Amino acid sequence: MDKIEQILSFIVEIEKLKDVHRKTRPVGLERYENSAEHSWHVCLTALMLKDHANEPVDIDRVIKMLLIHDLGEIDAGDTIIYQSETAGNKAAEAAGVARILGLLPDGKGNEYLTLWHEFEAGETADSRYARAIDRVPPLLHNLHSDGHSWRENRVPKEKVFALNARIGQGSQALWETIRARLEEAVDRGVLK
Repeated sequence: MDKIEQILSFIVEIEKLKDVHRKTRPVGLERYENSAEHSWHVCLTALMLKDHANEPVDIDRVIKMLLIHDLGEIDAGDTIIYQSETAGNKAAEAAGVARILGLLPDGKGNEYLTLWHEFEAGETADSRYARAIDRVPPLLHNLHSDGHSWRENRVPKEKVFALNARIGQGSQALWETIRARLEEAVDRGVLK
């Protein structure tokens, strides 16, 4: 198979991300978001908030991380973040990402697989910022839908605050703003 054919096969395979349904609803909609929409949304979010990162970031690398970070869900499916950070789920996602990126010719997928591992480790300025941004749209979905997925999945406020505190590792200013919104949600009884 020639290189273009291999890339086209990859493009067809990643189309499946559009059929991986997440646990939150886009603002103002009754349907659930899919993972491809989430990837697009977090990329634009990262671009718009880059000046608020704790450290200088290479926004091109951040966007690449965010575009590929959920590819493993094609094989592993999506699990609500408050339940998904388990070894078994992460192993299934890693295997899926490796399989999908392995469709690319000439080992090109290795560059992206390295970025995926960097994102998962969260140890660089780019990955800390990307991981922070990844949390923002689902929080906004809940904040603008009376805590729909929090209520449906019985996620307590302590878990929401604890898991999302990692936003501060990428952008302390963003976390302060989000935390204030979460505290308002607690006061309104949206987050219990």
